[in-house]
Amino acid sequence: MALASSSLISFKPCLSAPFQKPRRSIVVANSAEPSSKSASQSTASASASAPASTKWSLNSWRTKKALQLPEYPDQSSVDQVLHTLETFPPIVFAGEARSLEEKLAQAAMGNAFLLQGGDCAESFKEFNANNIRDTFRVILQMGVVLMFGGQMPVIKVGRMAGQFAKPRSDPFEEKNGVKLPSYRGDNVNGDAFDAASRIPDPQRMIRAYTQSVATLNLLRAFATGGYAAMQRINQWNLDFMERSEQGDRYRELAHRVDEALGFMSAAGLTSEHPIMTTTEFWTSHECLLLPYEQALTREDSTTGLHYDCSAHMLWVGERTRQLDGAHVEFLRGVANPLGIKVSDKMDPNELVKLIDILNPKNKPGRITVIVRMGAENMRVKLPHLIRAVRGAGQIVTWVSDPMHGNTIKAPSGLKTRSFDAIRAELRAFFDVHDQEGSYPGGVHLEMTGQNVTECVGGSRTITYDDLSSRYHTHCDPRLNASQSLELAFNIAERLRKKRMQSLTSL
Repeated sequence: MALASSSLISFKPCLSAPFQKPRRSIVVANSAEPSSKSASQSTASASASAPASTKWSLNSWRTKKALQLPEYPDQSSVDQVLHTLETFPPIVFAGEARSLEEKLAQAAMGNAFLLQGGDCAESFKEFNANNIRDTFRVILQMGVVLMFGGQMPVIKVGRMAGQFAKPRSDPFEEKNGVKLPSYRGDNVNGDAFDAASRIPDPQRMIRAYTQSVATLNLLRAFATGGYAAMQRINQWNLDFMERSEQGDRYRELAHRVDEALGFMSAAGLTSEHPIMTTTEFWTSHECLLLPYEQALTREDSTTGLHYDCSAHMLWVGERTRQLDGAHVEFLRGVANPLGIKVSDKMDPNELVKLIDILNPKNKPGRITVIVRMGAENMRVKLPHLIRAVRGAGQIVTWVSDPMHGNTIKAPSGLKTRSFDAIRAELRAFFDVHDQEGSYPGGVHLEMTGQNVTECVGGSRTITYDDLSSRYHTHCDPRLNASQSLELAFNIAERLRKKRMQSLTSL
């Protein structure tokens, strides 16, 4: 029983009975065949793609070098937890992931725009309904702003309901002469700087699963229970934005949308129509803790393909995207839409090889390339990546992550990001795509609906001195609601400009 294209709001089962780990290797349809490229292109990438020509299985990643994985003190406890997770129901459904892939294919062609945002890393201690609601509400607001400016569908994907594990540059951290294992996310160990907290605990994977399920259930309720209805657009403003420039701009836009809704109602599209009362919302996270991801992978009974049912979309990070590494091996065999985080270190030919391994059939919507490299590097490096991918005939969705290339340390020692630097990188992203004749397909942000002071700048200027007043992140600094909305207006203006240019060129 396949899910409908709008299956995010449905709970129809589309998967087989509780998963049992296969004992034999299997060939997954989306990992076996090369894309339809010229003979020379296929030959050029054949050597790099060789690992992907072997049979894939749920365990085949274990034959590869796996980076960024914790070392648990008791493997038998880990095995017990993983066995329990294997018997749990999926968090998301295969039909939902297929629906997202279809939407992302539209973004690859310039006919939709991806808005992907949420916490740097979710935590157990900050888990509550209000935080989930407020982040969802800001994403709704940003989606309206982008949709109105770009006059195109906005694909809303949260870094939520599973974004727990974090990669680390150093396996250890040191404070005041004390050296401890690094914090790797709440599904691995604790952020408190003491020896007991930093011991990897497999039971945390169970708690991550239950929190992800609860978060997604609440998001489903918000998305389909009337909260996301367009008629509520004026009620989405957060209280602390009432007296702000972005709040005023949003209210003005909301009034214009209200007028448009009145016109549509007069034309026969009433407020009872599903498109007016619900929204589609998907979840995503970095595919990092491979044992957890494997335990939540299921075979779809309608297609025979395997889906990682921990999230609709997964991405491979800068530190784990090795062509012959365990993370790429695992991801090439699951049918979810995939993201690839790319910095200025990425070689264009290597990107082509990586895309070929993960998407040998060149299926639109399968691959989203999430670029993070700072404004100056963006203008120099991104054109070469775009040209290489285009030259290989590969179809991808290009997305800007203007956060990770702009992390700095404030005089106080706190990590922060400059709003001006974030905006400059987004501007460079759009400029390069205008120059190359390609499509800017989306934006990927670390943000929150909480009234935090973690990134400096913005129209309601946050200074270095302000950071400590509401610095709540236990990982990387996030944009607050006002800064997120301000950025959405900037992006909407670029989308409107691009749309007007395309109209005048007809």
